Amino acid sequence: MHTALRYFGTVAAVYLTVSLVPGVTVGGGWTTILLVALVWSVIMMVIKPVLSILTLPITIITLGLFSFILNALLFWAMTLVVPGFVVAGFLPALLGALVLSVLTWLIHQVL
Repeated sequence: MHTALRYFGTVAAVYLTVSLVPGVTVGGGWTTILLVALVWSVIMMVIKPVLSILTLPITIITLGLFSFILNALLFWAMTLVVPGFVVAGFLPALLGALVLSVLTWLIHQVL
């Protein structure tokens, strides 16, 4: 039950991110939003920790700012995996990743 609540919290965060951030659009409706939430969850659990370790020297040199770039690139990479999910460029990806991370954290704290 806890996992389902966290997943639907992520779905709500994706929906709000698509609504709030200009340049991030979903073409397939709720099916695409559900798929984006699933892919984002997998990326955050599997790929992000590995990439964080590999890019640790760059992150230390930039005093942690490279982690924002890494999140934006992973957010932008979801356009390759999820059909119907479109990010217009790097700045919308950066803002979208930031908004999605903050909203996901807030929703998970409430749940």
